[in-house]
This record gives sequence, C-alpha cells and structure tokens, in this order.
Amino acid sequence: GLVNEWNNKTAEITGFSKNEAFNKPLVSTFIKSNLRDNVQGILMQALKGNETSNYELEFETKTKETVYLLVNATTRRDPDGGIIGVVGVAQDVTEAKKNENAI
Repeated sequence: GLVNEWNNKTAEITGFSKNEAFNKPLVSTFIKSNLRDNVQGILMQALKGNETSNYELEFETKTKETVYLLVNATTRRDPDGGIIGVVGVAQDVTEAKKNENAI
C-alpha cells in the first residue's frame, strides 16, 4: 500500500519528511529487502482483519542506516466496520537492539 500518513516522529526516526514519504509504496521504498515479503504478508493479513502485534522489523532511513522498529499492524475501518486500510504504530527499539547485540 501507499503511505497516506507520516507523523513528525516517523519523519525524525527515518529522515524522510512527510512530503517525501506521502504516496510512496511503503514496503518497496522503506523496508529492508530481506523483510519485504514478511511485511507485505502482515499488511495483507491486517487488510483481512487479522492484526499483528510486536513485529520487529528493519527500516532503512534516508541515510541508508538501519533502525529497528517494533510494529503493530492494526486494521483501519470505516464507520460501518468495513476495512479501508492498515494503521501501523511503531516504537523505535534501535538502542535496545544494539545493547542486546553487544551482550
């Protein structure tokens, strides 16, 4: 799917402004290539009403750095309950991941 919302925190974490991200394909533009199929599958499941919690993914920033995000993919519904998209909520866990790898 295409990005249709990009908040200030997401812009800060990724280095991409809202204008740069808006209407871009989320998976092929921003997700590391080795995880694209899995992330696409999670999005497709959310579009069927099957939500995913606490999925860790690697996100490529504008400067080509990797940030680690813990993501929830939630089904977005219209007032009548029809599915109209997916809302992704993410937490930046990069520092925790770096500490974990250092142990």
